[in-house]
Amino acid sequence: MRRFSFLFFLLLSSTVFAQSKLERIEPMNWWVGMHNPKLQLLIHGNQIAGYEVRIDYPGVKLLEVHKVENPNYLFADLEISTTAKAGKMTIGFFLNGKKRFENVYELKERTQNTNRIQAVTNKDLIYLLMPDRFSNGDPKNDIVKGMKETKLNRDSMYYRHGGDLQGLINKLDYLKDLGITAIWMTPEIENDMSLASYHGYAATDHYKIDPRYGSLALYKTLVDKVHEKGMKIVKDIVHNHMGTEHWFFKDMPMKNWVNEWPVFTQTSYRDEPVMDPHASKTDQKKMLDGWFVPTMPDFNQRNPYVQNYITQNHIWWVEYAGIDGLRLDTYPYNDPEYMKDWANKIKAEFPTLSIFGETLVNSAAAQAYFTGGNTVSRGFDTELPGVTDAVMKNAIYEALNGKSGWTDGVFRLYTTIAQDFLYQDADRNVIFLDNHDMSRFYSMVNEDLNKYKSGMALLLTLRGIPQVYYGTEILMKNYSNPDGLVRSDFPGGWVGDKSDKFTAAGRTPQENEAWNYFRTLANYRKNSPALQSGKMMQYVPENGLYTYFRYLPEGGKTVMVIVNGDDQAKNLETARFAERMTGATTAINIITKEQLNTLKTIAVPAKGTLVLELN
Repeated sequence: MRRFSFLFFLLLSSTVFAQSKLERIEPMNWWVGMHNPKLQLLIHGNQIAGYEVRIDYPGVKLLEVHKVENPNYLFADLEISTTAKAGKMTIGFFLNGKKRFENVYELKERTQNTNRIQAVTNKDLIYLLMPDRFSNGDPKNDIVKGMKETKLNRDSMYYRHGGDLQGLINKLDYLKDLGITAIWMTPEIENDMSLASYHGYAATDHYKIDPRYGSLALYKTLVDKVHEKGMKIVKDIVHNHMGTEHWFFKDMPMKNWVNEWPVFTQTSYRDEPVMDPHASKTDQKKMLDGWFVPTMPDFNQRNPYVQNYITQNHIWWVEYAGIDGLRLDTYPYNDPEYMKDWANKIKAEFPTLSIFGETLVNSAAAQAYFTGGNTVSRGFDTELPGVTDAVMKNAIYEALNGKSGWTDGVFRLYTTIAQDFLYQDADRNVIFLDNHDMSRFYSMVNEDLNKYKSGMALLLTLRGIPQVYYGTEILMKNYSNPDGLVRSDFPGGWVGDKSDKFTAAGRTPQENEAWNYFRTLANYRKNSPALQSGKMMQYVPENGLYTYFRYLPEGGKTVMVIVNGDDQAKNLETARFAERMTGATTAINIITKEQLNTLKTIAVPAKGTLVLELN
């Protein structure tokens, strides 16, 4: 009997050894000198749990190895001391006391270059683009063998079109000339889904750039080139969900890696239960744990292994590439306690990194609930510096399209900004007029060029960090019914396009008028301390005219903005603005360069906006 047991043990051991194959260790490398000395390695391989893990490296201690439900996983907790040096660390896998195989894991030195992780602030102007729809710089990677989406079809909004990282690199000078200082791309990581993989929000590998965009090395090259040109990069990250083709969804470490339901349950898309003091737990659970769509499984962010995996992944990307900001997708759908912990850990490693969350909510109070600083009663601080300011967007639309009333038209804009007391720092909010999930701005103002100009003037002169969506500068239009209609290719980004709207010759006269207006104001803003980081003073609208000032308390140029919300031209009497005009007698129209030799009365065109530099 003993002999049989011994032979059975040998057979079992040899079977484990024969079948085991180390497939990956993530994070794929790490750094010495991090603020947090702890690191948790996810180790994946067939029957890997049958092995003992050993590490012998100066300054690195293996604290614990966790076995979980799935024998194809191990989670190894490491502590990297301040004495540890950069180098290649051997991770040994032992069976019956004998090393069966090993993995060489690299610990790198942190980059000391100061031209990285610079922070995206109210001094910047963000350009949001979808890399698949912006420019195709490398047609050779349009179709990648082995990936599930096998067609390229520019005539379909659902298929990939071929834009890539090289295409963006080729257009950096265009963006710099336009006045852009920061670039936000929708996610670039691998989305190996069978359909609609172009949008990037259904990750299938968190450590890999989608090969149809390029490679990790090319992404790093892109970030470096952006920095060389004096611009910054914002990375779009998704905490809430992944794609159903993700490698670890197909072989989950444990059942509660994702939020599972007896039957498929979609999120309610209602943010109110998250903040409502009277909300039911049923409504809260559906909002937070429901899946976004059937192809995007919802991470269980209460699982500590999931928490470590996501947080370490984001730290890895910032340290690896030196990106300057993070945009957090679907922020209200995430577990609030985890997101607070995440924010604290990220900020501890990268104090200068900018962070803002997507919060498409309907009130300033709801937006403020998600921002850091305990500005409203919620029991804890989210530690989130800024949000996407959808409430400001709605107010700008009302100012441009509505009729002036006690709370309507330009009054909506005034009252929205008057609620800035809700935020710890409203200057950290990202203001915008449209994006990849909503109808394009030019369509929403009924293709009215005067309203377009007023919208651009407001976007570039109000408080906050302005963000413009690709193609807005050339009057790209359409309604988000469905979303793919607002994700068209930028004309000229592909060889053989009928027109090249990256050039003046390829644009129509009206498109050039819009482009020149935007460029003039964007470049003025880039050199105006008052518009970049100055204070704001606004006055109660009168007679359909809304006036505000951007200024520096210590002196310097003051910018005066006048918005006419009515359909007829009006004259503005300026006597009541003496407090802020501080003796100015003349002004220059920033756009037309026209000199105003008297400021007693200023003529404002119908549905027009004036941006004036006071002298």
